[in-house]
Amino acid sequence: MTSEIGQPGRGAGVVCCLLAATLWGTTGTAATFAPGVPAVAIGAAAMGIGGVLQALIALRGIRASLSVLARHRLLLGLGALSVALYPLAFYASMRLAGVTIGTVISIGSAPAISALIENRIEGHRLTLRWGIGAALGILGMALLGVAEGGHESLAPNVPLGILLGLIAGATYALYSWCARQLMQHGVRSRAAMGATFGLGGLLLMPVLVVTGAPFLDSATNLAVGAYMAIVPMFLGYVAFGIALSRIPSSQATTLSLFEPVVAACLAILIVGERLPAIGWWGVGLIIACLFWTELPVPRRWRRSGQTG
Repeated sequence: MTSEIGQPGRGAGVVCCLLAATLWGTTGTAATFAPGVPAVAIGAAAMGIGGVLQALIALRGIRASLSVLARHRLLLGLGALSVALYPLAFYASMRLAGVTIGTVISIGSAPAISALIENRIEGHRLTLRWGIGAALGILGMALLGVAEGGHESLAPNVPLGILLGLIAGATYALYSWCARQLMQHGVRSRAAMGATFGLGGLLLMPVLVVTGAPFLDSATNLAVGAYMAIVPMFLGYVAFGIALSRIPSSQATTLSLFEPVVAACLAILIVGERLPAIGWWGVGLIIACLFWTELPVPRRWRRSGQTG
């Protein structure tokens, strides 16, 4: 992973990314309170409405950045399309391959894809330090997935679900990279995220119209939809945007591996699930990945060039 130790605001970026991952980790537990709402509808409502809200609070900044956004419209369009595709692929993956496999593939693949994007397009070096950290995180995700696998219902099409999970991971990595690129071209964090997610949210509105009727069936369903849109997606992605303005997208997607740790803990505390020992090993490895990624590099390592 690219090291930016000493860069002003880097610590705040890490904190904001972990805050975003924490908020995202509440979505699975929240969704259990609205079992009658299709997963795709929940994804469209959360990402769609949350994205439009981001655009609304960033209108002034978006207007001020229109010329820059127009010059980089391909970046903006790619980011917005990725925002729209991500929840559809993510929730469809969970429906076809099961919640655990869908989540593990979608979130676990994003850091590697993000790092490859930075490597191929920006020329960032893939360091040994990043490789070890990514391996720890992915192994932890796999162990957590195996541990939670006992809670799965029948998965109707695991191979297609895995493919959709990889698409979700790729779109997550892409919209993170596109938003950060817009920021590096001079668009402020709130405006870059508002433009990208607002346009992506508009693309999701037809999906919400077609699938979202169950939200109106009860006050609980409506409350779940409002929570998903406002807290994990709106506030979570505001925090994620601040993080992307301070740290590379590959680092941000690696830190977001904290999300399944939060999800697993909430499932135990609120939903009543149990996590066997192998699952706690997975949690430990993910936390180790975060510490390995973020602890300062010893000076002798930096001088010898053994790490990034």
